[in-house]
Amino acid sequence: MTQPPSQQPPQGGFGAPQEPQGTPQPPQQPETPPAAPPQMPPAPPQAPPPTQPGYGYPQAPGAQPGYGYPQAPGQPAPGQPAAGPYAQQPGPYAQQPGPYGAPSGPYAQQPGPYGQQPGYGYPQQQYPGAPAPGGSGGGPFKGKPAVVIGAALAVVLVVGGGVFFAVSGSDEVKKPVSKSSGGAVDPSSSPSVDQGDGKGDGREADDDLNAGRKEGEAKVLWLTKNDVDLPRNGADVYGPWIVGDTLVKGMYRSVSGYSLADGKQKWNIPLPADMCAAPGTATADGKIVIGVMNGTTDKADCADLQMIDLNTGKTGWKKSVKKNGTWDMMSDIGLAISGDTVTVGRTSNSNAYRVSDGTELFGKPSGNCQPFAFAGGPKLIAATSCRTDDASNPQHQVQEIDPTTGKAKWSYQPKRGWEIDKVYSVSPLVVSLTQREEKKWSILALKENGTLRSQLVGDKEDKFSVDCGNDFSIFGANLEGCSGLAADANTFYMMTEDDTSGSGRTNKVIAFDLNTGKTKWKSPAPAERTMKPLRMEGGNVLVYLEPSYDKGGAIATIAPTGGAPKVLLQHPDSTTQIENFFSSRTVYAGGRSFVVSDRVSAGSDDEEKEQTIIMAFGK
Repeated sequence: MTQPPSQQPPQGGFGAPQEPQGTPQPPQQPETPPAAPPQMPPAPPQAPPPTQPGYGYPQAPGAQPGYGYPQAPGQPAPGQPAAGPYAQQPGPYAQQPGPYGAPSGPYAQQPGPYGQQPGYGYPQQQYPGAPAPGGSGGGPFKGKPAVVIGAALAVVLVVGGGVFFAVSGSDEVKKPVSKSSGGAVDPSSSPSVDQGDGKGDGREADDDLNAGRKEGEAKVLWLTKNDVDLPRNGADVYGPWIVGDTLVKGMYRSVSGYSLADGKQKWNIPLPADMCAAPGTATADGKIVIGVMNGTTDKADCADLQMIDLNTGKTGWKKSVKKNGTWDMMSDIGLAISGDTVTVGRTSNSNAYRVSDGTELFGKPSGNCQPFAFAGGPKLIAATSCRTDDASNPQHQVQEIDPTTGKAKWSYQPKRGWEIDKVYSVSPLVVSLTQREEKKWSILALKENGTLRSQLVGDKEDKFSVDCGNDFSIFGANLEGCSGLAADANTFYMMTEDDTSGSGRTNKVIAFDLNTGKTKWKSPAPAERTMKPLRMEGGNVLVYLEPSYDKGGAIATIAPTGGAPKVLLQHPDSTTQIENFFSSRTVYAGGRSFVVSDRVSAGSDDEEKEQTIIMAFGK
């Protein structure tokens, strides 16, 4: 690894999180890292400041800060105790590297005050005149632009034969300018359902798309193009969710369902204002609850909840989340579903509702520690912030929550100063933590009872990448949403950053033993290709071989013992330029793959309408 010799990392131990008081100490305590020179991350492309208000931004410039609101260093709000998880967020986290190296993952493109990145998420298909992404859209930034304010250096910390990272630098905080998008819709009106005529905006692939298909390659089954007039800064695409024979996505002011077979739109739900939040998963019977802005001006909050049955495209209950005190920041919420419960997390507040009927199940608990973010699925995991007398030295907890009562089944308390950042896997439980003061990162595996199972340690030469896409928040937090990861009962799988030292980009998938935290094996991608773990499939690791400039993507598997990926579905090379979205999510179901853009950028009417949102491939 080539590194400039002029800087040294901060001194002191890695600071592995500790067990709660009254429980045995974890078996591993990393040693004090020796000094190491920093590594300069690549400069990202520039992006324009946002003009559209919405998810992830302050309600109005100059809003008075409170518990959980970012403060100037050393200046908490008068009379307020220690702030929530993102108070006093330092500038370097605008460019937080992925594990062990250059910027990637949840902090790669921090928007808002920490980087002026437009909107919730990142443009995938560039706005007119914007710089084109380098290469094929891979690399440590995974094709997403970011604005760097000030300088930052990535500093590698070597710990017990493994490698962790730190970041040093400073950011000048600049607030984005909010502006109403116009075209106001009555926010009090209930959404209606357009059942469609079976034509929709999807279309079957024509002969031209499959004309160049070679033997052994899959067909382009269908694709959809954007048919919505978007605000000036574009719009994020939420989902996809697959329920039965329907693929569902949300974007801007609508939620739409498409037939998996032919891409025809089955139903469409118009929304009275911008969609601003969504859970990663639906209930077992196909219901979700989304967040909708409670108005169309820059003073609107992400406070309205709307239940939708994804099977039928029919809306259910709707209600507004009530603010709990002056400092309840409703501009940024995170939704998670576990069983029949949907949680609403933000700053130092939280609520939970029954998905089926909207009944409130529990709210902000009494006591010194308050949950602010959740991850759902087979279990409900909460990140909790405890009030302290020092905002720069927070105390967090990880808890498993009863989804009906809100009571904690167990709590894991890391060493003070470590903050819960993301949940990479709920079962088995794998959690990401960051340490702002020492600017470090740790990935922990916890046991079923909440005690420490292991701390992951990567090899010195490997730099890992986690893609959390448009899953960003400033005032609240969303623990879900990261991809490029997979896990089974005893193994956790991550991808490395793209290696650009050869003639083309390539990377590896690395498996970690969850019982020891050590590397089990490394599987390199095919030459000049990159790959991304999606999930487990029949005991194997399902991966997406990402398209390059002349090679179509593919769905493949890696055996649980490692080795070369085995291709299940090879997408045609002839359509790689369409498939190569600026950034996307990929779903594999029923032998078919669906590549869905994360974001659609605004432009002229023709440019907007020409942007492909979904591509479907199959035999």
